Amino acid sequence: MTADATGTGTRPDADARTGTGTGHAACHHGEILQGVFLDERGRRRAGLVTLPMTALGTRAEFVRRPEAPDVTVVPADRTKALRAATYAMAECAMYCQEPLCGGELRLTGDIPVGLGMGSSSSDVIAAVRAVADAFGVRLAPEVVARLAVRAERASDPLMLDGRPLLFAQREGRVLEELGAALPPAVVVGCALGGGRPVDTLALPAHGYDDEDVRAYERLRDVLRSAVATADPVLLGHVATESARRGQRILPHEEFGELTAIAGRVGAVGVQVAHSGNVAGLLFDPAAPDLRGRLRRCSQALTAAGIPVTYTFATNPRGAVPPDRPHPPSPGTSSPTSEEPLHGRAHRGSDRPPRPDTCRRPAHLPAL
Repeated sequence: MTADATGTGTRPDADARTGTGTGHAACHHGEILQGVFLDERGRRRAGLVTLPMTALGTRAEFVRRPEAPDVTVVPADRTKALRAATYAMAECAMYCQEPLCGGELRLTGDIPVGLGMGSSSSDVIAAVRAVADAFGVRLAPEVVARLAVRAERASDPLMLDGRPLLFAQREGRVLEELGAALPPAVVVGCALGGGRPVDTLALPAHGYDDEDVRAYERLRDVLRSAVATADPVLLGHVATESARRGQRILPHEEFGELTAIAGRVGAVGVQVAHSGNVAGLLFDPAAPDLRGRLRRCSQALTAAGIPVTYTFATNPRGAVPPDRPHPPSPGTSSPTSEEPLHGRAHRGSDRPPRPDTCRRPAHLPAL
């Protein structure tokens, strides 16, 4: 395998390039924190910290077609992924010093669309990884981020595979690495607004003032401490306050009921997607009678007319409580599977450092 001096990525020997590649990208469960923050030069930047969820994702397959003039995608409505594949083709062809050609991209997955779970970012990143794999190239994470932002204007940090990061979604760059992993927590997911998709392009523009910046910087400090001390209570505080501030942009009529239920059943906080209807109640996994708390939480949500969806742990390798397991869904690869998630170009090494999908139905277990 040879390294790229330009920082694009790494390239295996030529015989590894078969013209067919695969890629995978997981989704997330909305944000722990989203707002406006100061970068290293004191400039205001939009940023977010997502809540990883590895059980769902997009899988992409890409076949290079030298005889074809263009790149096509199936399903045909995945235009963001198509753009990303086209940009990735140009990047890899230039790097490999090969002529541009056409190709076919196929996407499969099970991420609900329009709920704020990063479905389009997952499509885009899986597509970029599949194209790179077809060229026998591993793209550096900053390259994947650049291509993703170019394809969809703003991207979730799914190309960084779940590490807790403050990510500038419109620039595709990391504002701060918060640590190795989020604090341990168990999340009971639910769908607000009846699980209806949200048109993010129709959300009102929101300006941030100095008070907003100070508030989000305080939450950033608390989240930094939560990660450093593995404290789920601090994590819940940040998520709740960020969700509360997010109601100014995308209000949810169930938000008051959600926080009331959290208080009654002993959750450490709530988190709500800032661009969709997915939400979750966070629990300390070391709390007494955790199973009972989770059961009472599900019952209370159901009684309030809020559909319960997924229960999962913030640690992708952590165990989900045995009374509500969530196995990998059909069409996705398990994080512990022996099959590499990103194709031949990624074997033997770490994974590289998430209105076009409007017709893909949302398949939530409770809806």
